[in-house]
Amino acid sequence: MNPKRKVLIIEDEHDISRILRDYLIKNGYEAAVAATGEDGLQIMELIQPDYIILDMMLPDQDGIDVCREIRRRNNIPILILSARGSDTDKVLGLGFGADDYMTKPFSLSELLARINAHFRRYDSVNTERDSPHLLRLSNLEIDKKAYKVTVNGSEVSLSAKEFELLHYLASHKNQVFSKAQLLDAIWGYAAYGDENTVTVYIRRLREKIEQDASKPVLLKTVWGVGYKFNHN
Repeated sequence: MNPKRKVLIIEDEHDISRILRDYLIKNGYEAAVAATGEDGLQIMELIQPDYIILDMMLPDQDGIDVCREIRRRNNIPILILSARGSDTDKVLGLGFGADDYMTKPFSLSELLARINAHFRRYDSVNTERDSPHLLRLSNLEIDKKAYKVTVNGSEVSLSAKEFELLHYLASHKNQVFSKAQLLDAIWGYAAYGDENTVTVYIRRLREKIEQDASKPVLLKTVWGVGYKFNHN
């Protein structure tokens, strides 16, 4: 990686943050650590990281609040770490803008694989030559180079993973993909992933690009199979 990608670790357990920092540095990343949500937000503004690992339970505020504030400011990809492993917590974290979710205890190699997979997908979206950089479909415009989406001429704020999922489906309009296929294509780790992640992201995209999220026209569910981007 040249220049090295920067990862910010917001984690109050010193042993975990130190191990994560050392492991990421060993594997070619730059890494910075913050022990509180407030410090994390300040360091984020200072170093402009490419990726954030965020603990759900911080001493000064809830990780969900920090996640929401990060997402309000920019679309840096966020991976949440939590000792709480219920589906409800995962959906809650993803619903407030996180891109990924892992429960403690976790495998360092799996976490690294997820980070690497994100950057492979990011680089792929930005270097593909077999599809136009600007897609115009119905009232939707997707600009791959600018990571920008507009609906009826108004820009819509999407996280990195939301953009990648939408761009992938729109680039393969009317093709049906299973949740496992989308998980592998966008997150890059079907063997490790939770298919509920795809469900949450589809719902979030519908809320942002559909006129009526309860009656989607563009992002259609094909029952028993998966999802497709509907366009004639």
